[in-house]
Amino acid sequence: MRYRELNGIQFSVIGLGTWQFGSPEWGYGREYSERVAYELVEEALSLGINLFDTAELYGFGRSETILGQALGSHRRQALIASKYAPILPLPGVGRKHARRSAARLGVEEIDLYQLHFPNPLFSLRAEVAEFEPMLHAGDIRMLGLSNYSLGAWRRTQDSVSFPLWTNQVHLSLFARRPVREMVPWAIANDRLIIAYSPLEQGLLSGRYDIDNKPTNLRRLKREFGDRTLLAFRPVREVMERVARSYDATIAQVALAWVLSHESVVAIPGASSVEQLRSNAQAADLILSEDDYLDLAEVAQRMWP
Repeated sequence: MRYRELNGIQFSVIGLGTWQFGSPEWGYGREYSERVAYELVEEALSLGINLFDTAELYGFGRSETILGQALGSHRRQALIASKYAPILPLPGVGRKHARRSAARLGVEEIDLYQLHFPNPLFSLRAEVAEFEPMLHAGDIRMLGLSNYSLGAWRRTQDSVSFPLWTNQVHLSLFARRPVREMVPWAIANDRLIIAYSPLEQGLLSGRYDIDNKPTNLRRLKREFGDRTLLAFRPVREVMERVARSYDATIAQVALAWVLSHESVVAIPGASSVEQLRSNAQAADLILSEDDYLDLAEVAQRMWP
């Protein structure tokens, strides 16, 4: 496993996204929440994965609860990243939510606490500044953002006296916008980008096509519409060619492309231990510059 250092802390370049823990909309069933999720956390730790991402919105707190229980006595091996949804961020509300998340996770300190999305009706500075006392008290180790544009990240950072270390954003071959400006800024300013949906919920794994679509909530997403699936075919051909040259899977190639960028880590989910192991192996796959560019160019033609 490779790691990125931030604020003196080592982040595994492949983390484990846990939205699906306790969230019935994924259609994984009761056994997943009661058994598989625990196996995934245990196996992740054994593979050197230390970054676990969750949020209070995932399963209305169930994801945090399951993750906390699964980590158990191995808590100190993990970097837990959770998120606060600032739906009505009145003074004091954010701190209450952070304490509830910590209780569900079974921890006294949350390693990375992130604002899940900006609320345009409230001051971004006020939303973030509310957590400063918790930083000083040791209730939160680091603060970060999620779904913030680069401009909002920079403006909010300029308005507070403490670092906003991370920004969790949608980044994949399908969603390349952060590569243009956000990644260079993060590199220059010792910040970290956490890429969610790096496999586009399975589209970039090669598992689905026009004749084989997902049956759960993903079937409603534009990534699995007929137009997108047809456009994906030439992208898949290039991904398969690159994968063969490295004796890898196309999902590993998709993850390796994301990790080709400095100051970026990825948090794919996993439906099984086998998928988790495959994701972890992508950490050691280093694409050549030519392969990186071939993938970027074919993706640009299909999805400008």
